Amino acid sequence: MLKIMTKYTSFFLICAFVVGCSQINKSKQQYDTVTVVENYIIDENSVPIFPKKAALTTDTAQRFALDLPKRCSIDWDNQNVMSVVPEEKIEIVRLNKGDALPDLQVSDYTFKKLSVKAALDKLLDGTDISVINDQTSFDVVSADIESGMLSDAVELISKLGHVYYSYDAEFGEIHLSSHGKWMIKMPKDETIIMALLDAMRGADLRNLLVNWQDKTLIFEGDAQTEREVAKLVADVSSKKYILAWDIDVYRVYPKTDNPIVWMNMLPAFGEKNIRMSIPGAIGRALVTSPEINTKTLQDFISQQANIVLVSQGTFAIPNGWQSRFDIGQCSKEDRLETDLIIGATGTYGDFGGTNKIDAKIVLKTTNGELTSFKIPSNVGDNYVIVGIPTHSFVTTPETLISPFAELVVFMSPRLVNIVETEN
Repeated sequence: MLKIMTKYTSFFLICAFVVGCSQINKSKQQYDTVTVVENYIIDENSVPIFPKKAALTTDTAQRFALDLPKRCSIDWDNQNVMSVVPEEKIEIVRLNKGDALPDLQVSDYTFKKLSVKAALDKLLDGTDISVINDQTSFDVVSADIESGMLSDAVELISKLGHVYYSYDAEFGEIHLSSHGKWMIKMPKDETIIMALLDAMRGADLRNLLVNWQDKTLIFEGDAQTEREVAKLVADVSSKKYILAWDIDVYRVYPKTDNPIVWMNMLPAFGEKNIRMSIPGAIGRALVTSPEINTKTLQDFISQQANIVLVSQGTFAIPNGWQSRFDIGQCSKEDRLETDLIIGATGTYGDFGGTNKIDAKIVLKTTNGELTSFKIPSNVGDNYVIVGIPTHSFVTTPETLISPFAELVVFMSPRLVNIVETEN
């Protein structure tokens, strides 16, 4: 009887425990799930609370540029390694000059060590035209001006003082400023436009406004800026060649715990298709025939490794100039290698009795130069840079990236020949 009572008692206790648990579970289900994120309590009905952010342009808006689709896409199936374009005049026009000055004659005029305003005040004595400084101080000038048109005299005095003037006919005022605004009427060929833009940016000219529809560029600056741009445009206009490089940048992961055997390129492509091997401080540059292109190179690499396209793009330079390609500007996504910059200096012309592209290719990051190669090549040859460890871009003590992962750069030079229109 005692045993029976014990069993019943146990059964009763178990039932009570189950009912109690059921009631507890029901009571728990009456509450919503609460998630705590960085000391903020968030439930399904709450409004997220974020810390105040500085008033800065977002990164994606900052990187917006109309020339990126032109820079960051290559039609490898329709690439012209050499093209001919007609010569076009590159014209610089100053904007915001205001109204035309009155058609007045001035007599011989000599002055010494006067400010631009004082010289113009003396020149305009007896007229209803006043001179207003939009800046506080300008250079002191001296000149002997022969009789002639008023507009020529005002232009000469302004240039001597590195000043820009604009005339307001309604109020009869000449305004003086140390800054001007110009428009460059560019040629139609986009490779030449790219070369001009890269040359201007290489000269540290910023805030360039490009209208790709009507092929014009607007910039602002002082007299020093005007001189630099005029010299640059004159130099670009005098060049008969523009050099350009189309680029693919890959990260390569070996399929085994062994590095890629690049010597296998010789039996794979034949010795005649690998023209030159150039060692650098890190890596090696191979000069190849057109038989080794993006497709055949990827087919070869895929036999030993997985390959990922990191970036693709193009850049151009006037013959004898230098420029650069920023990997991150055209990268498919944020990767370790997007800090990389490929710089190039190149000329096309006589090289030991043969016309060649004589180039220096530099790979560098914000931490400094990684490696460089001096590469002479024929038009139609390609470059393949191999042996750059991906670990060159790793900044942490440890990484999950294989020590045999590599950066591979494929570069295909192009030549644009600028000829006179009658030719």
